[in-house]
Amino acid sequence: MPQVLDGLFGLCNRLFNVVIEAADGEAPIWHQDVRYFRVQRQDGTPLASFYLDPYSRPASKRGGAWMDECLGRRTNPDGTHVLPVAYLICNQTPPVEDTPSLMSFEEVETLFHEFGHGLQHMLTTVDEPEAAGISNVEWDAVELPSQFMENWCLDRATLMGMARHWQTNEPLPEDEFQKLRKSRTFNAGLATLRQVHFALSDLRLHSRWTPELGITPDALRRDVATTTTVMEPIPEDQFLCAFGHIFAGGYSAGYYSYKWAEVLSADAFAAFEDAGLDNEQKVQSTGALFRDTVLSLGGSRSPSEVFEAFRGRPASTEALIRHSGLVNA
Repeated sequence: MPQVLDGLFGLCNRLFNVVIEAADGEAPIWHQDVRYFRVQRQDGTPLASFYLDPYSRPASKRGGAWMDECLGRRTNPDGTHVLPVAYLICNQTPPVEDTPSLMSFEEVETLFHEFGHGLQHMLTTVDEPEAAGISNVEWDAVELPSQFMENWCLDRATLMGMARHWQTNEPLPEDEFQKLRKSRTFNAGLATLRQVHFALSDLRLHSRWTPELGITPDALRRDVATTTTVMEPIPEDQFLCAFGHIFAGGYSAGYYSYKWAEVLSADAFAAFEDAGLDNEQKVQSTGALFRDTVLSLGGSRSPSEVFEAFRGRPASTEALIRHSGLVNA
């Protein structure tokens, strides 16, 4: 974990020109494993801070990973600013005796994902709480910064800079790196169809189904399956009974946002690919633009306006299709 944090903070310095430093002991914590960090400009000007609660505690902590707001940016009546403070919560493998937290690649991706949410909260320049950070950002765009950060986990310079053996310090072998790269596109077509199937089922249930239609919700969903599944659902399939996202999870008519956020994040990362990932000057200038648009403007402007301010054009699906291996690079 210390190596991964060094890699993550180094990447943020490279892309967004911010310095992240440990500030343990400067703020109250709720468990001995919790860390506290400060985020500042290169000249030392404070920007934000965050708590990191990284390890699994099954007896006292729910599963999953999330970012939440401790304090949001706002302006006081005297003109001073309240700076953002974020909670970053994960459930990764804890250290055991003299062995540090040996993170799986999935745990690394999760940390980068949640840190992307944290960056949008912490680097906002909007002073109105209702539109600062992730506030007032529509659901089909709120996952853009988080999924964008995941892309860097397979960037060679980023991964190789932190993927070292905890005892020998040997770098990740090249063949293992290539396996990780190939795993990104494994069954990507099926995964894409799965998300499209879920999203279309959700949208059509909300936009078309009524009792007067004369068919059951399950029948409508099976009609969607004729164009979104390779093998049609078996007769015993009762997927809708378990589709908690749209019936109990708040995603009603909004499940498509998962896939659309992937489009945005892939297209955003493609801006760095187009600039040249080995061209440091262009990577830094592109990162500064991403910071000043996507991470800065929050919910003060519509997501499409913010994205176009960064990319110079509307979002395109080309990068996601290419990253998924569904067309030749």
